[in-house]
Amino acid sequence: MPWIEWRGNSCRVRWETGKLHPESGKKLFDSKSSTKWTEEEAYEYGLDRESDVRNDRYISRRDGSVLMKDYVRDWLDGIDVGHLREKACRSMARLYIVPRWGEMAVGDIKPSAYRAWKKDLLASANVGADYGREILGLFAMMMDDAVEDELRKASPVSHKRRRGKYTKKTKEKKRYMDITDVHQLALNALIFWGFPGYVFILTMACTGMRPAELYALRREYVHPGWPGSEPDDERREESIERYAGEKPMPAIRVQYQHQWKDSELTLLPPKYDSHRTLVIPPFLAELLEMLLDSHDGEWVFPSINNSPLAKANFTYQYWRKIADGRDARTPRAKDGGRGGTWRLLPGWPAVKAYAGKRLYLLRHGHKEWIDEDGHSRVAVESRMGHEIAGVEGTYSNVTPTMERAIMDSLQARWLGFVVTLEPDWLPESPRPLPVDLSGWMKKQVSPVCESDRSTGS
Repeated sequence: MPWIEWRGNSCRVRWETGKLHPESGKKLFDSKSSTKWTEEEAYEYGLDRESDVRNDRYISRRDGSVLMKDYVRDWLDGIDVGHLREKACRSMARLYIVPRWGEMAVGDIKPSAYRAWKKDLLASANVGADYGREILGLFAMMMDDAVEDELRKASPVSHKRRRGKYTKKTKEKKRYMDITDVHQLALNALIFWGFPGYVFILTMACTGMRPAELYALRREYVHPGWPGSEPDDERREESIERYAGEKPMPAIRVQYQHQWKDSELTLLPPKYDSHRTLVIPPFLAELLEMLLDSHDGEWVFPSINNSPLAKANFTYQYWRKIADGRDARTPRAKDGGRGGTWRLLPGWPAVKAYAGKRLYLLRHGHKEWIDEDGHSRVAVESRMGHEIAGVEGTYSNVTPTMERAIMDSLQARWLGFVVTLEPDWLPESPRPLPVDLSGWMKKQVSPVCESDRSTGS
């Protein structure tokens, strides 16, 4: 039973917490005092707390007084996620959660205070809607775990009801991925980067690979070396039978992605461990084979200075220039003055559909293409590195027929485009190309013309 004592003008009530001291084994008590209480009010408060103890609802003042900055530190040390996700969680906690809640006790965070913070966070100029929801989701997980850790009775984040006015989610505006635009991006990359850039753009558009997967693409995992170069004996035998048998299908094996980990460029498994094999159209297989013959590096797509592509800030140093266009560069003065460049480059046009947009839209566009061509959902999602949930994902399987259909539709899309090219389609290159790209393109056009003549069209 609770008992009452007076300390000066304050009425104090004490009660048993139902816990024992970990070292002495003595009972632990909690208390609260107020100058406004009568003895009857204090006693009723103590009875309510003992009821919470009996019904396993009680959070002691000692537990609830843990500061958020300490709890966040311990919580982050205990999560088991990929290194990129952990890095993102630590960044969000450091920049947004600890500055607002760090000096407050875990048990003192009120729902009203959370709602006010949420409103201010989402209205912040430097926090986008998606990033803001990610921060709030991380905070919600922390609060849910704080309840399980018996630091709170309930989370201040409501999961049951919507509050405030309805706001429609803003969806990114995207244009249909026209192969003409894709080829113009490839030509811009050819001028700025060279032949690797031309093949890089077409590879991403025709495979939907993630950028980090392309950075880490090694020559042994690309046609024509793969699947013969597959290090896993069992998988090599199966892959040779499937992709290099009587009806061969050129393919790429997505085995790694390149990411910075602990300040070192590291080969890691693909996102979500989405190792997969991607069949590619014959024209792309020919381009990749020519590219590999043009250099002896371990990476399929070397950077301009022949180093690993992941070492560059690709978005700023490559993609923005390729997509946004660029004026011709003038030579730098001999005295080293500003206003010129040592690397002379002709200008190239901006691609309107991608100017100011993300490189990742090429991956989105690839899914549009294969969806448009009517391919099986399981084949499409598998190609994108996704898993289908539920019974459909359990019972579905990607067959060679599905893969061949994707390969053929991509090849048909390409051949339908190349016949529209003007004779002067190949732009001036600032340095000699390692391949006869113009002659290769003429060979691409020939089968289409012969097919048209045979059908009388």
